[in-house]
Amino acid sequence: MMIRALPAACPQGRKNTTGHLAVTGSTVRNEHPADEVEQCMGEMRDEDWERLIYQLRAGHCTPFVGAGASASVLPSGAELSEKLAAMCGYPGPNGTELLRVAQYAGVKYGDLHYVKNRVRDVLTEDAKTPDFTNPNEPHALLADFPLPVYLTTNYDDFIVQALATRTKSAIAAICPWTETIAPDPLFAETPGFNPSPATPLVYHLHGAMRDPASFVLAEDDYMVFLRNFIIERTNGTTRMFPPSILAALTTRPLLFVGYSLQDSTFRMLFQELGRSIPAISRRRHVSIQLAPTSGYTIEDMEGLLNWYYAEWQISVYWGGIDEFCKELRERMGAMP
Repeated sequence: MMIRALPAACPQGRKNTTGHLAVTGSTVRNEHPADEVEQCMGEMRDEDWERLIYQLRAGHCTPFVGAGASASVLPSGAELSEKLAAMCGYPGPNGTELLRVAQYAGVKYGDLHYVKNRVRDVLTEDAKTPDFTNPNEPHALLADFPLPVYLTTNYDDFIVQALATRTKSAIAAICPWTETIAPDPLFAETPGFNPSPATPLVYHLHGAMRDPASFVLAEDDYMVFLRNFIIERTNGTTRMFPPSILAALTTRPLLFVGYSLQDSTFRMLFQELGRSIPAISRRRHVSIQLAPTSGYTIEDMEGLLNWYYAEWQISVYWGGIDEFCKELRERMGAMP
């Protein structure tokens, strides 16, 4: 694993010549002086930026979009968890762990679908949408590139909305991660379906707002998702990941935005993707944007990355999603 672009004051990364994984994150607590922390953030080598920009402009990239991309208009996972904890009287010591709080609420009410509908209500109560006219807004930025497939673990449809503002007719589908979710007719009726930049596919891995029952929300949901994913990859079936999605995962570089190293969603998904679809971890040039991981030193972060993703080659951008998008835009303007 490679920790990229850390200046001399920062911990040195380990070299691995088999590939690269660019990771960006937000401010973390550091034992170094404040000026050294600032130096550690927002630093990627010119070669890393050049490679990423080329891939995006060529449409040769598959983005994964996490909750951080919607943070300007939707509550964070921790905030959502606290609201749910207050609603259900969660007695645990930490009301910010959404998986655990949702699991408790499902048991208390005896109806997890009811809990999922309440979560949908919280997420839609303000009816806010991101400013897609802002070229640095994450969804708008991604929509500007000629990409055929977008994957997301978010319930919202902001990617579809952003693509529409770019006169692209996106098709949204939900991953049938449990037997109660029928596969999208699109894949059954058109086995050779091949999305394009003009008609891209937005694939909701963890459910979509239009169907709260499809939410991967509680601990049991995640276990079912992972169990069925493992079974599918072992059996060689393609119910959860149809051919067009598998191709997007295994033949194009990956870009993860809006996730956190502390996010169990990201950790479980990332680990299981690499374990169950080995071709992914062998891919060169995978990029990740990671949101804040408070309470960790730079050394802690490096150790966590190596612990969880030893087989992945990682380059680190220490900075938030807003800073990352802004710098990406600026560098695009400076490159031919």
